[in-house]
Amino acid sequence: MPRPTLEVADIFRDRGPAWRKANAGHVSLGQLKVMSAIESCRTAALGGHVARCENCPHTQISYNSCRNRHCPKCQGAAAKDWLAAREADLLPVPYYHVVFTLPAAVADIAYQNKAVIYDILFKASAETLTTIAADPSHLGARVGITSVLHTWGSAMTHHPHVHMIVPGGGISLDGQRWVACRPGFFLPVRVLSRLFRRLFMERLLAAHKAGRLKFFGDHAALANAQAFAAYLAPLRRAEWVVYAKRPFGGPEAVLAYLSRYTHRVAISNSRLIALGDKGVTFRWKDYRADAHERQKVMTLAIGEFIRRFLSHVLPQGFHRIRHYGLFASGTRAGNIARARELLAVPAAQSEAADTNCAEADEPKPPAHPCPCCGGRMVIIETFERGSSPRYRPAASPTVIRIDTS
Repeated sequence: MPRPTLEVADIFRDRGPAWRKANAGHVSLGQLKVMSAIESCRTAALGGHVARCENCPHTQISYNSCRNRHCPKCQGAAAKDWLAAREADLLPVPYYHVVFTLPAAVADIAYQNKAVIYDILFKASAETLTTIAADPSHLGARVGITSVLHTWGSAMTHHPHVHMIVPGGGISLDGQRWVACRPGFFLPVRVLSRLFRRLFMERLLAAHKAGRLKFFGDHAALANAQAFAAYLAPLRRAEWVVYAKRPFGGPEAVLAYLSRYTHRVAISNSRLIALGDKGVTFRWKDYRADAHERQKVMTLAIGEFIRRFLSHVLPQGFHRIRHYGLFASGTRAGNIARARELLAVPAAQSEAADTNCAEADEPKPPAHPCPCCGGRMVIIETFERGSSPRYRPAASPTVIRIDTS
């Protein structure tokens, strides 16, 4: 894949120093670390290695990745590794995509209380789905959930929501059979929406009562219990957005879909168009417009672009991908094995073992073949952070930047 003409790293390196100086004291340590990581990613600042082809003179320099979860260049490889680990968990049933979104009024206070309110969003949405699914009047089964948090809209505005990928069915409450949902229909959206609203509000009020929420600026008055209750009152009557898409075609389609959601960041490098005196120009989707008119172009001032990007930096240690129900970490392996047994499909480990045996004697292609002849690239030098390699590509004196994402 060719390197994009413009990257977030270019914007940070070119305009970041002035922005940091202008906003000194208003930028968190976590945000500063993200900026530094993205600026240094795949440059000599992080070190790297030199590889040479065994069959021809081709030589290339590869710089190390920052591995920061907010870096647009590092998420491709991270997504591949994560998906490879999840592949064995997929079941041969239709999968559904359900989205739970926070109202704008809650999103406003979530901006000042990210760890607490994002955690409530995860837990309330998961409890909603598992509760309704377990109800015999709906599905009457225990379901598995993979949840992914996104905090942005297409224009990088603050828009917290979770994407859930759920098999179209589950294990019966007595554990004796697989209960499939109706074709093309998982669970009633309105029922999900109203239970989600109640569960979220209960947890939010409990967090306020326990003193776990902080308020600043225009929302400072919400520290008062009565003011907070009055602020939330209109939300009790509003419809909260829960959206269920039609089922996927099969496990392969689920993997392809997950790869677009699990490790996404606020904006990808491929959406950037230009950096100029007027700001950063990029492509975005306006979902309020008709389908054929959604693709649009926006230009943001440099400072506003950087502010929006950094507003989506998650609290340190916060998990943005979580598993619930049948897929909860402690019981996932046993639950998936039982589901496969009830669905009368072979165990994933047996399939993998058969494949490994069949391919054991077959030569494997090189992971990163030579772009000239397809031969195997061998590392001939490793250099440390801030150092320069002794070897240089024979064909060109310029450094070749390799983007493996």
